[in-house]
Amino acid sequence: MGRRCHAILCGGPCAIALFLAGTQSFPQTYPVRPIRLVVPYPPGGGADNVARPIAQKLSEALGQQVVIDNRGGAAGIIGADIVAKSKPDGYTRLDDSSSRAVNPALRKLPFDTLKDFASVGMIVINPNFLVVHPSLPVRTVRDLIRLARERPGEIKYASSGVGSAPHMGAALFQYMAKIDLLHVPYKGGGPALADLIGGHVQLLFPNIASGLPHVKSGKLRGIAVTSSKRSRSAPQFPTVAESGLPGYELHEWNALFAPAGTPQEIIGRLNSELGKILRAPEMQERLFQMGAEAAPGTPEQLDEYVRRELAKWDKVVKDVGIKVD
Repeated sequence: MGRRCHAILCGGPCAIALFLAGTQSFPQTYPVRPIRLVVPYPPGGGADNVARPIAQKLSEALGQQVVIDNRGGAAGIIGADIVAKSKPDGYTRLDDSSSRAVNPALRKLPFDTLKDFASVGMIVINPNFLVVHPSLPVRTVRDLIRLARERPGEIKYASSGVGSAPHMGAALFQYMAKIDLLHVPYKGGGPALADLIGGHVQLLFPNIASGLPHVKSGKLRGIAVTSSKRSRSAPQFPTVAESGLPGYELHEWNALFAPAGTPQEIIGRLNSELGKILRAPEMQERLFQMGAEAAPGTPEQLDEYVRRELAKWDKVVKDVGIKVD
C-alpha cells in the first residue's frame, strides 16, 4: 500500500472525506442555478443585440437561465470590473467587445485585462466599412490617401467617441498611410453618421450594418471594408488592404470571458456549447442579418487574438498620440 493511501486510511473518516474532495473533478451537474452574463454596454447596442440570442440558446443548452445584466459606462470598464471581481465559479461571465483591447492603452484600469480574466471563446467579428460623403472627390483608398496628402489636416473624420472602433479604424488608417486627418468625436454612432450624411464631416468607419443602407440609398459612398477578406454582406467592395493599404485590418468583435481562476472544466463546457450554437446555420444567418459573422474558436485562440490586439493598439495609440480628454 502506498504511503499516501496508508496515511489517509489511518486518518479516519475526515481524512478520507478530504481526500475524496480533493480528487473530485468538475461537477457534472453544472450549472445548478442561473448564470449572469454581464454586457458592459447599454441595452439595444451592438454588443447587447448579439448577446441576447446567444444567451437564449445557452439557456436551452445548459438547462439554466442565462440572465443578461447590462452594466454600461466608461467604455465597458464598469461591467468588466464587476466580472473581474466575481467569484470564479462559472456563474458570472462577460460578453466584451473590441474596445477591451484599446482601453489599456488609453485609460488606467481597475483590473488587468489578461491576468484577471479567462478566455472562453470568440462570438462574432464585424468588419467596419470606410464610407465617405459623396462630395469628397474619392472613389478608392488610393484616391483618399492621395487627397489627404494634398490637404493635410483638412479632411474631417467622425467617430462614436475616443477609443471606439470607428476612431481606431481611422487612426490605424492614417498611421499606416502616413497621412494627417482631423478627428471629430461624437457621443455615439448615430450622431456621427447623421453628421456625415449632412456633409459636416467627410468620412467614417462605421460597422457594415449601419453604413451599408446609406450607401445603397446613395447618401454615402462606400470605399472599402476593413476585414482581411471581402465581406459576405458587401462583396462588391474591396478590402482596404487590397485596394491601397497592404496589411490593414480592423474588426469589431464580441467574445465571452470569465473571471480568472474559473475551473478549466467549466471553461471547456461553456466553449463547447458556444461553438455548437455559433455553428448552427440558423444562428449564423441571424447574426449575418446584424452584419456580424459567427466566429467560433478555442479559448486559446481567443487569448492569443486578444494579446495581439492589445499589442497592436498600444503601439497605434502611442505613435498617433491618442488621448482621452
